Amino acid sequence: MNVNLRWPEYKALLYRLLLGYFFYFIARILFYAFNAHLFAAGGSFGVLRLCWYGLAFDTTALLYINSLFILLSIAPLKINTQPYYQKGLAILYFTSNLPFYATNFIDIIYYRFSQVRTTRATLDLLTNEENKKALFEHFSWTYWYVILLFMLCSVCWIGLYRMVRVQQVKIGRRTVYFSSSLVTLVLVTVLAIGGIRGDFKHSTRPINMVDAYKHVTISNLGDIVLNTPFAIIRTLNSNKFKLEHWTTAAYIKSNIKPVKQYLHDPLVRPNVMVIILESMAREYWGSMNRNSRIPGFKSYTPFLDSLSDNSLIFTDAYANGRQSIHAMSSILAGIPSFQTAFTSSPYAKQKIQSIVSICDSLGYGTSFFHGAADGSMGFEGFGRILGYQHYYGRTEYNNEADFDGIWGIWDEPFGQFVGKTLSKQKQPFLATWFTLSSHDPFRIPAKYQTRFSGGPLPIDKCVQYSDNALRRFFDYAKTQPWYNNTIFVITADHTSQTYYPEYSEQVNRFAIPILFFSPHKAYGLQGIRTDLASQIDIYPTLADLIGYDKPFRSWGRSLMSSLPDETPRVINSPGNIYQFMEGNYIYLFDGKQFSGIFAIADKGLQKNLLAGAPNAEMNKGMMDCKAFIQDYNDRIINKKLGQP
Repeated sequence: MNVNLRWPEYKALLYRLLLGYFFYFIARILFYAFNAHLFAAGGSFGVLRLCWYGLAFDTTALLYINSLFILLSIAPLKINTQPYYQKGLAILYFTSNLPFYATNFIDIIYYRFSQVRTTRATLDLLTNEENKKALFEHFSWTYWYVILLFMLCSVCWIGLYRMVRVQQVKIGRRTVYFSSSLVTLVLVTVLAIGGIRGDFKHSTRPINMVDAYKHVTISNLGDIVLNTPFAIIRTLNSNKFKLEHWTTAAYIKSNIKPVKQYLHDPLVRPNVMVIILESMAREYWGSMNRNSRIPGFKSYTPFLDSLSDNSLIFTDAYANGRQSIHAMSSILAGIPSFQTAFTSSPYAKQKIQSIVSICDSLGYGTSFFHGAADGSMGFEGFGRILGYQHYYGRTEYNNEADFDGIWGIWDEPFGQFVGKTLSKQKQPFLATWFTLSSHDPFRIPAKYQTRFSGGPLPIDKCVQYSDNALRRFFDYAKTQPWYNNTIFVITADHTSQTYYPEYSEQVNRFAIPILFFSPHKAYGLQGIRTDLASQIDIYPTLADLIGYDKPFRSWGRSLMSSLPDETPRVINSPGNIYQFMEGNYIYLFDGKQFSGIFAIADKGLQKNLLAGAPNAEMNKGMMDCKAFIQDYNDRIINKKLGQP
């Protein structure tokens, strides 16, 4: 056989791989087109530039996915050109590529809720979901056009693949055939290793998700550079919990103060009611935006606005995670989640000090309420780890007439169930109610369809409904003997759909409300605060308010004491970097180096100040960021979350 007889096979292989690049390009354009309102990409040229940078990430994903296909395409097996062998290659090619390719289309829709490419953490979250079938049916019906686009792309991909066929040939000189094939195999292997790594430099690490962000000045544009198969593959074995040694224990103790102690002494232990509102971003609350100067702003929370007038509210507060289960650990235990979600990591199963354990030590009864199927979102499992004595879900509610058809029991009737259940419990109690009706598919009960007209976003009418459900809950609570000595905390788990440009900015994608209310005026829960606050501040604030006077672990601070040596700060992650706010600046850190420093008012991260020499405050901010992460990882890895 002449050596050149294998060229048709090699050219066919190259063509088939190039098809992958082409359809990944199509998926990237669709991803941008459906989410263009979230990105400031700089027009068509800017998008094409991001697509160019994305080729490196497409290369890695395609080589991972097609490694066996490539090997079998060039291996000297003597049957390579046989029709049945080529048919087998085609089956392998599409069974390998199309399932991964489909994840790009899932993110066309899911990205607007998560604000990050799907990773292993997302897959871990889905494993805890009990109603996968109902969710799949709902999303398939609601977003049928995305499924249609995927099918059209798949059909076109198959059709283009079949246009180039390998003709059957006979092997002549076997020595030449095998030797030349082995040379090709070695050469392709070397090229594939370089493609998977991202380059051939021995000194560099393999290309990772964070590398997408070196090409952009606005962080979320890196999500256009990425593709979803790459994000999933690169995080399958990821573990971002790593011991670091950037600074000393003395620096951490003095500047981060991970151990807190407050000496408030209430005359009577108050009840505590923590209400976590599903997807209830700060954007929807009128009371949180009275000084925002947003033209034409409309509130969808009339009850919460009226409650705010007699509450302590924080108008510059942020979530410490992107998903509901992240909020549970942040709010109740002061443990945020970054690139790797703490709650889905092996480290979650350890003794954890939290507001639950503190209340338990003081003789409180503790209950967690969530109207979904028991086990949904991982709440029941993590609630057991925290030590809740009672868990109430859809099963305990036991009335399917109030089932919303997708997630669980409508907020209004479930809120009444929460109130009546608490009225049967001893005082003092700690109760947590995690709502669910303000969640995609954004439905409300039929009887409220005309009452709540909503606004430009599908979620708006659900916000109105949940706000009214809270009104009904408080109407009932006011009639109960436990009401007057109860501290209520109302916040959100994360943000959702955005309408106003201010809330589409990267930092404000974490903007949530925090409200403290008690009818008992002695707690002093009244006023408007504009200092930085976040979910991890809720746990120490409650520990302070209920009079827990022992040292306890907390990266947050009491918002009531506001001690001068406890610095207001916020830390979270848009997916692949740490986003740290302190003092006058916002810092972006990838775990290795800082990629940006921005003025605290620059929530869109438009003007990077890192180019100039950092001032003293910037240097301290960068060290505080590292110190926070160092202590965070140390306490999680070494299982020190249950001790001060």
